[in-house]
Amino acid sequence: MEERREKELRVLYEPMQARKKYIFMTFFATWLLLFLFGDQIRRLPFFSSKKAGGLKSWPRWADGFLLKNFADPEELQSDDGDHAELSLKTRRELRRSIYKNSRCRMDTCFDFSKCREHGFKVFVYPLERGDPVSESYLKIITSIEESRYYTSNPEEACLFVLNIDTLDRDHLSVQYVHNINEKIQAFPLWNDGRNHLIFNLYSGTWPNYTEDLGFDIGQAILAKASFYVENFRPGFDISIPLFSKDHPRKGGERGWLQKTSVPPKKKYLLVFKGKRYLTGIGSDTRNALHHIHNGKDIISLTTCKHGKDWVKHKDKRCDKDNKDYEKFDYQELLHNSTFCIIPRGRRLGSFRFLEALQAACIPVLLSNGWELPFSEVIDWSKSAIVGDERLLLQIPSTVRCLHSDKILAFQQQTQFLWEAYFSSVEKIVQTTLEIIKDRIFHQESRPKFFWNALPGGLLALPEYSTHLNDFPFYYLQHGSSPSNKFTAFIRAVSPIVSLSQPILKLIQAVSGSQYCAQILVLWSCEKPPPQSSKWPQTAVPLTIIQGSSKVSDRFLPYSAIGTDAVLSLDEHTSLSTGEVDFAFVVWRSFPDRIVGFPMRSHFWDASKNQWSYTSKWTNEFSMVLTAAAFYHRYYHSLFTNYLPAKLRSLVDQIANCEDILMNFLVSAVTKLPPIKVTQKKQHRESPSQQLLKSAPPSNGNLHFSQRQECVNQFAAWFGYMPLVHSQFRLDPVLFKDQVSVLRKKYRHLERA
Repeated sequence: MEERREKELRVLYEPMQARKKYIFMTFFATWLLLFLFGDQIRRLPFFSSKKAGGLKSWPRWADGFLLKNFADPEELQSDDGDHAELSLKTRRELRRSIYKNSRCRMDTCFDFSKCREHGFKVFVYPLERGDPVSESYLKIITSIEESRYYTSNPEEACLFVLNIDTLDRDHLSVQYVHNINEKIQAFPLWNDGRNHLIFNLYSGTWPNYTEDLGFDIGQAILAKASFYVENFRPGFDISIPLFSKDHPRKGGERGWLQKTSVPPKKKYLLVFKGKRYLTGIGSDTRNALHHIHNGKDIISLTTCKHGKDWVKHKDKRCDKDNKDYEKFDYQELLHNSTFCIIPRGRRLGSFRFLEALQAACIPVLLSNGWELPFSEVIDWSKSAIVGDERLLLQIPSTVRCLHSDKILAFQQQTQFLWEAYFSSVEKIVQTTLEIIKDRIFHQESRPKFFWNALPGGLLALPEYSTHLNDFPFYYLQHGSSPSNKFTAFIRAVSPIVSLSQPILKLIQAVSGSQYCAQILVLWSCEKPPPQSSKWPQTAVPLTIIQGSSKVSDRFLPYSAIGTDAVLSLDEHTSLSTGEVDFAFVVWRSFPDRIVGFPMRSHFWDASKNQWSYTSKWTNEFSMVLTAAAFYHRYYHSLFTNYLPAKLRSLVDQIANCEDILMNFLVSAVTKLPPIKVTQKKQHRESPSQQLLKSAPPSNGNLHFSQRQECVNQFAAWFGYMPLVHSQFRLDPVLFKDQVSVLRKKYRHLERA
C-alpha cells in the first residue's frame, strides 16, 4: 500500500519539477534577450509608440559615479529614442547642405585627362587688386608658385587653386570673405570646382562651429583642418593641421629632441595648459581635465579668462583654476613633459598638436571624430596616443604602461614627422600636393613605408623608383647593401691636346680600381672630343656623353649610370688607385652621404649678419666638394627633379656653386655631415685652387665672392642652414696594423 502511494506521489512531483524548470529557463532566456537586445526591441514600432510613455531611466551601473565627470545621466538619456533620430536626421541634412557632392571620389569628380599630357601642374588664379588675402593664405600661394609643379599657363594645368582666401570661414572673423559663391561662379575655369583644391583652417562659427564654409565647394578637393570623419571624403579630401599665422613659410625650426638614447625620466609625465570653455561645444572635455590633475607628475591647468563674457558664466572653480594657471609656464611644461594632452577645442584641431610634435612631447589626442592630418599616408599609431574623450580617467594609467623603449620610438617619430611634413607652410602644402599626385599617378605612387620612415615621402621621389633597394636611405633598415661597383663620372671642359693632361692620367688611375665598373666622360667643351683611339686603353668601358656648358649637367640623372655609387670627378683631379679604392670602401658604409677628398666649411659672420664660406684647411668642415667624391646616383634625380629650376639656373648662370648646392641637398636629406677621406700630401691641393692660381686675381676674387653669395642664397631657399659641421675623417695611414708590408691593404698610401 505504501509502495503504491509513493509511486503516485512521484508521478505528480516529477511533472511539477519539470514545469518549474521550464518556467525558470523561459524567465532566464527572456531576461537575457532583454539585456542583450533591449535597445533594438524598444525601437520597434509596437514598443516605441507614444502610448508607451516616457523613456526608461539610464541603467545604474556600478561605476555610474564616473559618468558625472563627463555628462549627467539626463544628458546621456536625451540622446536616445526619438530625440536621437531627430538629431541624426538634422546632422545628415546639414551635412548634405555643406557637401552636396559628398560621394565625390577621384574617379568620379576629377578629370584625369588634364594631367596626362603635361603631367602634374598646378595653376594659381592671379591675385586681384583689392582682394583681402591673409598672411597665411599668401604663404600657401607663394609655396605653390615656388614649387616644381607650378605653371602660369592654365591650359597645361592639372590642378587649380583659387586666389580667394578661404582659410577663415567664421563669419564673425574680420578675415571672412563675403560673396564667394558669386565670385567663383564668374570664373571661367571653375567648372563646378572640378580639379580645384580649396584650403581651409577655420569653418563655422559660434555657437555650433559646424563645418559649413558659407559657399558651395562643388566637386573641389577640400584640404581642411579639424576635419570631422563623417564629413571627410576618403581618398578625395585631405586633412591638414591647424597652423598659426606665425608658422614659418619655409624651413622651420628643428625638433627639440636632442638625445636619442633611452630618455631619462622627465619632470612631468602628462601635461595640459589652456582654455576651459564654460559653455558650448568643446566644454565637456576641457571641463573634465581637472579630474586627472595631481599636482605632481600630471599637470592639467585650465583658465576661464578668455572671451568677453567669461565672468558672466564663471563657476565656483574658475578663481582657483585661474590662480593655478599662472603658476606654470607653457614652454617649460612642453620641454619637461613626456606626454602632452591635445583636447578638442571649439573645433577638433588645435595649435597644440604641432607644438607637441616639435617639442617631442608625445600627443595624447582627446578629440573624438577627428580625421588626423595626412592620415592617408601617415601612421599616427607610431607617434601619438589616440584617446577617447569619454574615457579620460583611463589616460594616466595608459601612458604609465608604456615602456621607455617605446616612448623613445614615439619621440623620435614625432621629430621625423615634424621636420618632414609640418615644420613649415611649404612642407604642409607640398605634402598635400604630393598626396594628390600619388592618387592621380597611382601606378607610380609611394609605398606607405616611404611616408613613415626617414627621410620621408617628399624626398623619396616615385619618378625614380618605388622600391626600397634603389634608395640610399633604406639599406640599413632593409638589411641590404649597395652594389659593389661604382661609375666614375668625369666632367671635361678643356680640349685634349697632350697625352700628359691630368684627365688622361686620372682615367688610368680610376680604371685600375678593382671596384670600377665603367667610366663616363661628360664632354662639356666647345671643341669635339678626341677620337676613341686617342683615349687611354682601360680595362673597363669608357663612354663619352655629349653635354652642354651648363655646370648643372653633371648632376642630370643619366641612364648610362648603372651602379648605385657615382665617383664624381673634375678633369684636373689627381687621385691614385689606392685612394679611390679606400674611398669607395668607406662610402659603402655611408651610402646616404657624400664621401670624398676636398673639403670646405661655412660659418656665421656676425659682423656682416650673414653666412660665410671658407676654403681654409681646418679640423672642422661641412662640405666635401664633388671634384672628387662618392655619392649615391639617386642624388642626381633629386638634384634635377626636387630642387627648383631657379636654383639650377643660378648655378648655370654663374658657372659656379653646383658642388655647394649638392652638399646643401644631401645634408638637408640626411641631417648629417659628409665624410672626409684624407689624401696623400702631394694631392692635398684642391682642383679649384689650382685653377685659381693660374687665373687673374680679379677672377679668383669673383669666383670666391660668388660662392659666398651662393651659400646665403641656398640657405634662404631651404629656409634654414642644412649644412652640418664635422671633424670626423677616415685615413688609412692612421690605422697601422702590426703585419708585414705585403699584407697591408693600403700599403701604397702608408708609404706616402
